Amino acid sequence: MKTFKLSMIAVLLLVGVYACKKDSSTTASSVVTTDQAADLAAGSLASNSNGLTSVTDDISSNAAGVASVNPALTINAAGTNTPVKQECGTTVSDSSTNQGTADSVTWSYFRKYSHTLNCNVSSKPDNIINRLTFSGNYSGPNVASSDSGTANVTIGDLEPDSTHFLINGEYKRSGAFTSKVGNKATGSKSVDIVVTNLTLSKPGRRITGGTATINISVTVPKGTFTYTGSLVFNSDGTAALTINGNSYTIDLHTGFKVRR
Repeated sequence: MKTFKLSMIAVLLLVGVYACKKDSSTTASSVVTTDQAADLAAGSLASNSNGLTSVTDDISSNAAGVASVNPALTINAAGTNTPVKQECGTTVSDSSTNQGTADSVTWSYFRKYSHTLNCNVSSKPDNIINRLTFSGNYSGPNVASSDSGTANVTIGDLEPDSTHFLINGEYKRSGAFTSKVGNKATGSKSVDIVVTNLTLSKPGRRITGGTATINISVTVPKGTFTYTGSLVFNSDGTAALTINGNSYTIDLHTGFKVRR
């Protein structure tokens, strides 16, 4: 009888240990760490994942072209008036495909823009309101993501004597993700970046400063987790990210992050 009781106890203990291990594993794989949230933030910023910096480069390139000519009429070599590509108060639309492979990242996105030109009292370009919708996917060393998003961004300081462009607005993206590091968490995410006074140099369109707030919501089997943070854009192609009290340096081209 004692032998039977001892055997039953041993079986129950083994079942308990297995269950604990299984529960522990399930819990671990269902939680998104701050490092993984920083990877999602980096993907929403980097140019090679159709991030915010890809958008700022597009709209500053368009703004440079618009600001280089009179928004109403110009005189050609024959002495006649010739309409230019965009007039004050009008909206033009375009679309493009952004895809490639670089720095161990592969990406493919389709984008649709609208650009509304506002002029000053002298009928010179003052600012352009840019609206964007996009969808696609990217895969890098730390995370793979399939998502869609929008942006509503105004670019100003179009005057020829201005040394920089000035950008303010909001960028959003959401969709499915799979982390390739740590517990390899998988689920859905949404990212919201609000940019304040982001500056780009003239010429060259290089980011030289600015700030932003960032909010990330991630849903995994364990539940929904939120991460809030701030961004400071540097003049060396990086941004300083502080999220839930942790600090990172983000390469704005590759999307690689380094914990500080």
